[in-house]
Amino acid sequence: MSVKASAGDTSGAFSLLEADEPPDFGPPMHIHQDSAEAFYVLQGEYIIFLEDRELFCPAGSFIFIPAGIPHGFRVGKQASRKLNLYAPAAMVGYFDDLSEALSQEFADPRVLSEIAERYSMEVIGPVPEGYL
Repeated sequence: MSVKASAGDTSGAFSLLEADEPPDFGPPMHIHQDSAEAFYVLQGEYIIFLEDRELFCPAGSFIFIPAGIPHGFRVGKQASRKLNLYAPAAMVGYFDDLSEALSQEFADPRVLSEIAERYSMEVIGPVPEGYL
């Protein structure tokens, strides 16, 4: 993840991050309690899980996810890139903290939960099986 705009750049209105992600990558289902999230797919394809829906999103797709809505995603069969917009500004620093925790020989689940909580994110479980 690279930061394109942080809270300091936008007076807290939004943050913008760019993600380059490998095939089949994706986080568990989660909820952002304090901000809405939007995805704009620049390259490749994503499968977005939004509550009980599964959305296939090729390059050029835009998805808006209000705060408090369960969601997750998986990258398709090729490396992909997207922009993530959080409004109000959020999540800057989360990916650095997560990466550091995951670089340990044993990533303590309590530490991972604490990181998620610090960024007002609730992890609720794996993405659905049998995605597109």
